[in-house]
Amino acid sequence: MPPVINIQNATKRFGHKVLLDGASAAITDDHKVGLVGRNGAGKSTLCRAILGDEELEKGEVVLHPKTRLGYLRQHDPFLEGETVVGFLMRDSDQPDWKCGEVAARFEIKGAMLDAPVHNLSGGWQTRVKLTALLLHDPTFLILDEPTNFLDIRTQMLLERFLKSYKGGYLIVSHDRGFLKQTCNETLELSRGKLTLYPGSIEDYIEYRDERKLHDERVNAATKAKAKQLQRFIDKNRAGANTAAQAKNKQKQLNRLEYIEIEEDEASAYIRVPQVDVKKGTAVRCEGLTIGYPDRDVADGITLDIEHGARAAVVGDNGQGKTTFLRTLVGSLAPKSGEVKWGHNTDIGIYAQHVYSTLPANDTVEDYLLGVRDPSINHQQVLAVAGSFLFRGDDVQKKVKVLSGGERARLCLAGLLLGKYNILILDEPGNHLDVETVDSLCEALDDYNGTVIFTSHDRYFVRRIATQIIEVSGGKVTHIPSDYEHYLYRLSQEIEQEDGNQVAATISGEGRDADLAKEERKQRNKEARAARKEVNKLETKIAKLDDERKALNRKLMEITDPVEAQKIHEKFTAVADEIAELEGKWLKYQEQLEDFEEG
Repeated sequence: MPPVINIQNATKRFGHKVLLDGASAAITDDHKVGLVGRNGAGKSTLCRAILGDEELEKGEVVLHPKTRLGYLRQHDPFLEGETVVGFLMRDSDQPDWKCGEVAARFEIKGAMLDAPVHNLSGGWQTRVKLTALLLHDPTFLILDEPTNFLDIRTQMLLERFLKSYKGGYLIVSHDRGFLKQTCNETLELSRGKLTLYPGSIEDYIEYRDERKLHDERVNAATKAKAKQLQRFIDKNRAGANTAAQAKNKQKQLNRLEYIEIEEDEASAYIRVPQVDVKKGTAVRCEGLTIGYPDRDVADGITLDIEHGARAAVVGDNGQGKTTFLRTLVGSLAPKSGEVKWGHNTDIGIYAQHVYSTLPANDTVEDYLLGVRDPSINHQQVLAVAGSFLFRGDDVQKKVKVLSGGERARLCLAGLLLGKYNILILDEPGNHLDVETVDSLCEALDDYNGTVIFTSHDRYFVRRIATQIIEVSGGKVTHIPSDYEHYLYRLSQEIEQEDGNQVAATISGEGRDADLAKEERKQRNKEARAARKEVNKLETKIAKLDDERKALNRKLMEITDPVEAQKIHEKFTAVADEIAELEGKWLKYQEQLEDFEEG
């Protein structure tokens, strides 16, 4: 299958920073690829090069002649006062009925089509952009951080769309959960090089870590062998009877080779403040009503959050999560009722309005020195800055030249220099790469204070949350189930909405709900055949997966580099076959789901 996108020896620099250094990769039209890499690694630059909007210094990006790229834009493409349908018609040059038909796939319908786009939330604006993208009838999609501003429900809707999309796509995202759900291949951009792995983001990270560990063990064994040979040579090369043996050992020593292992890229190592463990109620809401002078957002709020809790505040965008947090911390006054904090609580706040309004002319060092607890000395401040990747001359950078991700890290660093025993975190994972989110999770695991937070990153919430507070329908309540049950309930609601839409369409067109007898018979026959193929594929995939695991164990144990390379090649071949079979399994599974829904 010829590639739809062929990246050949791509090279690109910005100043002294090398983003692409002879990077190469080939992507075919059925690839569902997650593009990952550190903040600033050059992922967006690569996307622009593919689209033809960024000129390379060397190399080229070759597109198949029949490829039509669709790009989900991060910037705002809307005109002042433009309605949803007006933007879609202008952008796509399609009639209003066609725009409405495609928009309905993202639940944009009715009065919303005539609403000004700028009045919509960021999540709904992303849905509008996705609609515009599809109206251009692309054959391959490029989505740059598509989950930014999307609530969980909209992420699930986007996932369902992508799973049913027949073409290929390339997704840039730091959201590991989203990539796991939508991508079966992983493209990593690191140190200017591209590596394409036939597996999910989690499989890739596991393989990368295991491979590095294996290579380190091989090198350790090679080093031990080299020392042994060198000792023999040193002891025997001067002896008349042993000089020939020493010479032979020298040849063996010269033939030894080490596996080249790239040094790890700098990672944030986040330290947490050491605070006293407290018991009892951290905060109590009694008969609370939250909102603004012209409207109530939620009322009748009565709940307690205990010290040491990790409370995730969840709900769709626009339901009032941020309003609730702002009321808790006192930046928004309650409309009625009260918020009572426990004794000796010291609250640290992380939110977009905080890190977007940092003092522009302060340096990184100045800012951190200004917000630190008095007990923390200058050297400790620099150590914390370094743990958030502000090292060397970077601490002298002014806030106004920092990227969004750098400002987010700076704000978090300042928060953890404050020794707060309560942390209020509004979307702390935004602008942080996968590795930094992991480091933040580990830090919060060790933190013995209380955390109240919002996040649309399912991986982050799964790692951190010990209780769930839902903001929905004008109410804020503890929900008794865990986060997995909450996600399952959302998924069921989306399926129910889809079912209602289908039922309404059928009713509106006056169709008979039952299939004709012969059609039912044919569908049942096809369903049986599909189910048989699914079972066969599941058996084969399980067998190959056992083989893959056995090969991986061998890789971890073997010390001979030549044999290790052979096993690695076989491991890769088995992984490729599994990926191919899983693709077939998914197609048959989708057929079965169609039969069951029909």
